[in-house]
Amino acid sequence: MARRLFYVDEITGRSAYLRGETAQHLRKVLRAERGQKYEVSDGDSLWLAEIEDFGKDLVEFRLLEAIEAAVPSVRVHLYAALIKFDHFEWILEKATELGVERITPVYSSRVEKGLDQAALKRGERWRRILLESGQQARRLSPPALDEPVKLSAALAAESPLRLWLEEQRGAAPILEALPSPLLEAALLCGPEGGWDDRERAEAAAAGWTAVSLGPQVLRAETAALAALSILSAWAAKPA
Repeated sequence: MARRLFYVDEITGRSAYLRGETAQHLRKVLRAERGQKYEVSDGDSLWLAEIEDFGKDLVEFRLLEAIEAAVPSVRVHLYAALIKFDHFEWILEKATELGVERITPVYSSRVEKGLDQAALKRGERWRRILLESGQQARRLSPPALDEPVKLSAALAAESPLRLWLEEQRGAAPILEALPSPLLEAALLCGPEGGWDDRERAEAAAAGWTAVSLGPQVLRAETAALAALSILSAWAAKPA
């Protein structure tokens, strides 16, 4: 069984320190003991470590050896239109598992009433989801999470490849739009109910490439994760 990974608050010399609720969870819920081995990361380096001591809301690790961290095959910035929060949080969790580097929530014309204001209060909860998912997926660090932006701001983003998921017929299959090698991409995923014609025109004018995942109409969260899986698999394929 693989060792669990924890994101520590600080690495100093040959020691790492985990504080707060996660430290409490490790000690009181997981009943960790001195000498038990885990993997720890400060976002820059990954280590095999063992618990050396406990303090109040604190776990101190002794670093044993550096570990080579897995690197995602492609750097993806996911722009995800806001949808019902339980579905949006599923996107956050699974996008983390799939190696997304950055996530930006997007206000679209079809965002449900109230979600736009409520989203501003969810940042702490959403970052917690990313942290926990990143640890579970054994990532060096969780994705960065931006404050929600309007669609116009998302469309102004710069990236070598900017893909717009389109549910209407006529968009090219996503595989036809992917270069080799694929190193970096921005992916814009739509809201429940799809994009409206004004938004489609804005995306086209901004130079985004409309791509399709097939003839079926997918739920917003399904489309996001299907596209991310395709990007990851394509980037990882042998040259």
